[in-house]
Amino acid sequence: MPCGKYVRSEHALAREAASLSNGYTEDSSPLPAARFSPFFKAFSLPPFPLRGKDQKAKQERRQAPTRHSATATMMQSLLTLCGTLAPYCGVLCFLAPMPTILEVARDKSTGALPLLPYSSMISNSFVWVMYGLLKNLPSVYMSNAVGVTLGTYYFRTYTKYCTTIGAVKQIRTHFRGAACIIVFNMCLAQILEKDMAADIIGKEGVFYCIVLFASPLVALKHVLETKSAASIPLPFTLACFVNCLCWSVTGWFTMKDFNIYFPNLMGLSCACAQLGLKGMYVDKRGKGSGLPK
Repeated sequence: MPCGKYVRSEHALAREAASLSNGYTEDSSPLPAARFSPFFKAFSLPPFPLRGKDQKAKQERRQAPTRHSATATMMQSLLTLCGTLAPYCGVLCFLAPMPTILEVARDKSTGALPLLPYSSMISNSFVWVMYGLLKNLPSVYMSNAVGVTLGTYYFRTYTKYCTTIGAVKQIRTHFRGAACIIVFNMCLAQILEKDMAADIIGKEGVFYCIVLFASPLVALKHVLETKSAASIPLPFTLACFVNCLCWSVTGWFTMKDFNIYFPNLMGLSCACAQLGLKGMYVDKRGKGSGLPK
């Protein structure tokens, strides 16, 4: 039977085991872990087997970071794709009137075509060029610089072959209006601070975009009366849909710019409305469904 100092009570053994688990003795002197590893192995308990639900939850917790990473990667790829396509879609929309202008040049007559779409293209594109320069957004000012160039070509070709009554007065009015908008925005950029000028010009661009995107809905009454959507150009409407979708995603998630995503969301809604009418009356053609000539 052990005697003297080797006799330990149960409480003393418990305190010693607790101190050993921390790597220290009662006098706070460190002890090597390897010396007591057989002790811990002897008194360690085997792990309890997990139940079905617990095991499934543990697997889901392990797979959660992988799923989150895959979703984030896919989202980032989508944002990159939209940011890359947005400027090219804008240029595609600017190229949409080219067949009409080539037909005008071939026939040497504008017929009843309005001048407003071409003069407004110059003004609106110049506003966004100024905004892109002030905000240092190359995708904005470079794509809209193409719009200014093409709009100027369309305007010049139209004025060259315009033979309608009062054409000179109409051309002068549009030219002065576009020139005033250009000079006004250039003065804003020179006089005001950069951020303030960008905010004012951006809101101006939002207004112009809403007017331009909503203008095709003027033909809504004609479409509903004739039960025909032949007056809605499908290629141009699809181009506007893709363009507004890309700029909405890029402006909301990447640029986080209200002046970019808000007007494009409005344009996206207008394009969806036109596509809906086109699908509703795709096979129904009325006598007066053509565009005015």
